Amino acid sequence: MPFDYRSVQYRSLEGRSVVITGGASGIGEEMVKAFVAQRARVSFLDIDAEMGEALAASTGANFHVCDVTDIAKLRDVLARTESGQGSIDVLVNNAGKDDRHALDEVEPEYWRRALALNLDHQLFATQAVAKGMAERGSGSVIMLGSISWMRGRPGMVGYTTAKAAINGMTRTLARELGSSGIRVNCIVPGAILTERQQKLWLTPELNQQFIDLQALKFRLDASHVAKMALFLGSDESVGCTGANFIVDAGLTQN
Repeated sequence: MPFDYRSVQYRSLEGRSVVITGGASGIGEEMVKAFVAQRARVSFLDIDAEMGEALAASTGANFHVCDVTDIAKLRDVLARTESGQGSIDVLVNNAGKDDRHALDEVEPEYWRRALALNLDHQLFATQAVAKGMAERGSGSVIMLGSISWMRGRPGMVGYTTAKAAINGMTRTLARELGSSGIRVNCIVPGAILTERQQKLWLTPELNQQFIDLQALKFRLDASHVAKMALFLGSDESVGCTGANFIVDAGLTQN
């Protein structure tokens, strides 16, 4: 059953301009639905035109086809979005891809691609919206990390390296942009049950392993991450910056 994101109403989000990268599926899709339910003005970017157009049609959000590894295109889309919506008040740097890869199979091109998909665009998207936010004296940038680097998960060194770097990026940008009234925080999801996870590698044994390792004995889904994004995008988190907000049901306690 879909989560009702109107059970708590963040009045400060009503009419606020929100941009979400990687918004056509998974956690990003849920964030689009969450911010729309809060009556924010939502735009989202994704490389998947078919899924993006379907989500836009069902939610009323604005969709832009964009490969976030194409920084020139990313900058152009964000500039046009800011111009069309009059501002960008909340940026959610959600896009990413947690591909598995063995260490001895990693080549330079693949390595650069992993960093581009998971790290580079978070910096350049933030750079693109920071000037407008600074002119207005406020803004919220939400990075997306992962507990995979905290747990030292094998078989995905490109992904974990990128996600670890986001921790440092968040703290530096929070300090650099704070004097302009811009907050920069990072959501760090744990084992989130998504369609991609179910399709590619989830087994009953792995599912139970996550539950056994967690302090809370239920599987997390994208709605748990989206609810944290609403908080960080709203004025209720006005005193928070440079921080990791871990949504993992206590998995990193082990």
